[in-house]
Amino acid sequence: MNANNEHKKYLKKLKLRTIKVIFFQIFILLLFIILWQILSDKGIINSFLCSSPKKVVNTIISLWKSNDLIIHIWVTLKEILISFSLGTIIGILFAAFLWWFPFASRVLDPYLTIINSLPKVSLGPIIIIWAGANQQSIILMALLISVISTIISVYVGFKQTNKTSIRLLQSFKANKFQIFTKVVFPSNINTIISSLKINLSMTFVGVIMGELLVSKQGLGYLINYGSQVFNTSLVITGVVLLGILTSVLYFIILFVENKLKKEW
Repeated sequence: MNANNEHKKYLKKLKLRTIKVIFFQIFILLLFIILWQILSDKGIINSFLCSSPKKVVNTIISLWKSNDLIIHIWVTLKEILISFSLGTIIGILFAAFLWWFPFASRVLDPYLTIINSLPKVSLGPIIIIWAGANQQSIILMALLISVISTIISVYVGFKQTNKTSIRLLQSFKANKFQIFTKVVFPSNINTIISSLKINLSMTFVGVIMGELLVSKQGLGYLINYGSQVFNTSLVITGVVLLGILTSVLYFIILFVENKLKKEW
């Protein structure tokens, strides 16, 4: 009974700690918005240059009334989902290939490092020439930015899998596929989830950079157009919508992470 009571107290502390964290996260966000609006109303900051929460809300309402809001969000979301999915699948499969063939990993390691260090944005004009000024070039740019980092982070996790567990399976005559599916992959679920979070942020960067260069729709286009016409509210609205979109996808990954932890 005492152990049961102690366990309940521990769970209660965890819940209270989680509630406190969420409370302060929301508090900091609300405090920032309120201070931003007050400073703008008082003229302490230039509302033309920094906009204000009210102007951002009015801009969102204006975009909604003109039926442009959903279109721009959907275009960006579609590009992100395609790039994120392809980048994750390609990254994990290629990392598995490198683990499976150590010789290939030794040969390709310097190339991966060099490619990862290259400024992918500078390849934008070449990508446009290759793929055209269309959605394919945006997705390709996002893949170039995200997939290499995914490969490297997941492969490092695979490579650092507990050697004792691998030797144990080898002693039972397990083949390489069994070792990978029973030990290497399951023990690196946390690594893969971490790489998903990194991949998500890199995909956002790639998609927005692509939209800034070639798109006529999407949140990146809104930001670019707003800067061209000196509409700071439109620029900040695009950034705010990106933040909301990122938060939604991030919490989806957290949900998947919690589900996988329970299963694995």
